[in-house]
Amino acid sequence: MPKINRPRRGSLAYSPRKRAKSHVPKYQSWGDYKGEPTLQGIAGYKVGMTHVIMVDDHKSSPTEGKDIMVPVTIVEIPPLKVAAIRAYTHDSYGDHAMSEVWAEVLDEDLFRRITVPKAHDRNAAIETIRSGIAGGLVSDIVAIVHTIPHRISGIPKKVPDLMEIRISGSDLAKRLEYGLSVLGKEIPTEGLVKPGAYIDVTAITKGKGTQGPIKRWGVKLRKRKHRVGRARHIGNLGPWHPHHVRWQIPQLGQKGYQQRTEFNKRLLKIGMDGVEITPSGGFLHYGEVRNPYLVIKGSIPGPAKRLIRIRPAIRQGEHKIRVPVIEFVSMQSKQG
Repeated sequence: MPKINRPRRGSLAYSPRKRAKSHVPKYQSWGDYKGEPTLQGIAGYKVGMTHVIMVDDHKSSPTEGKDIMVPVTIVEIPPLKVAAIRAYTHDSYGDHAMSEVWAEVLDEDLFRRITVPKAHDRNAAIETIRSGIAGGLVSDIVAIVHTIPHRISGIPKKVPDLMEIRISGSDLAKRLEYGLSVLGKEIPTEGLVKPGAYIDVTAITKGKGTQGPIKRWGVKLRKRKHRVGRARHIGNLGPWHPHHVRWQIPQLGQKGYQQRTEFNKRLLKIGMDGVEITPSGGFLHYGEVRNPYLVIKGSIPGPAKRLIRIRPAIRQGEHKIRVPVIEFVSMQSKQG
C-alpha cells in the first residue's frame, strides 16, 4: 500500500501554549540605536479598526500612484510618566538590576499597582550608578514608566500599567543624565515616532479560554464511520511503544491570551485630535478618542482596550521610510 502522509495540523512554534503571566507584554530586545538618548518605545491602548483612502507609494506596485483602500488600527497614546531609572549589570548568569533612582513625587494611582519604598536615598543611588558606569559594571540603563489610564474615557480603570523602556544611545553617562532629566515628568509619546516609520507592535492576544483540538490546532473532523460519537477528537494519541503521549500530539488546552509581536507594521498617521477619526457613536467596545493617537496599517493583536507596546522596527531591512498621503479617513458608524 502507498504510504499515507500529510503535513501536521497547527504550528508547534509557540508551545507550550500557556496563558501570559501579565497583560503587560515584555521586550527582550530593543535594537542598537545611536545618536542622542531618548526612549526606545511607547505604549497605548487599542481602540479599534477603520479604513482610510491613501495613495499607494510602493514602488513597482500595480496600483502605484493610485488611491487604494487600506484597513487600519487606531491606538490611543496618552503621555507616559517616568517613575524611576534603573541600571543593569551583566554577568555569566544574565542581567541583574544594580540600582534604581525613583522620582521624588509619584502619582497616587501608582500606589495601587506597587509598593514604593518609603526610605529611598536618591543621591546614594545616583552615585552608585555613576560609579558603576565609571567602573564598567553597568551594562544597560532603562526607564521605568507607567501609563495614565484615567485620562482615557474608553479605559475603565485608574491603576496604571508599569513597564520598562530602554534609553537609547551608546554613551551610558549621557543616557543616565537624560533619564534624570525626565525623571518624574510626562513624556509626550507622539514625538517618539514619525509618520511612515516601521514599528514592531507587541500585545497579549484575545483570550479564548480552553478549546479542543479542532479549534486549537485545526485538525480535521473525523468521518462519519470513524467518529462513533466523537467527531471533534483526534484519531489516536500516538504509538503504543513508547508508552507515552508526546507533546506534539494536538490536544485541548489554552487558546489565546499569549504575547505576540508583529514586525514591520507601517505607521501611517499621528494625530492630536481624536475628533478627526472617532465615528458616530464612538468605536465599538471603546468609545471616543480624546488623546493623541496612532494610525497603524493592518491589524494588531489583542481586543479593544488592550495595552499595546510599540518599539522601532529591529528587522526593518530594505523597507524605506516614506511619508504616506492619506486623503480620507472613514468615520462611518461601526454600529452596523
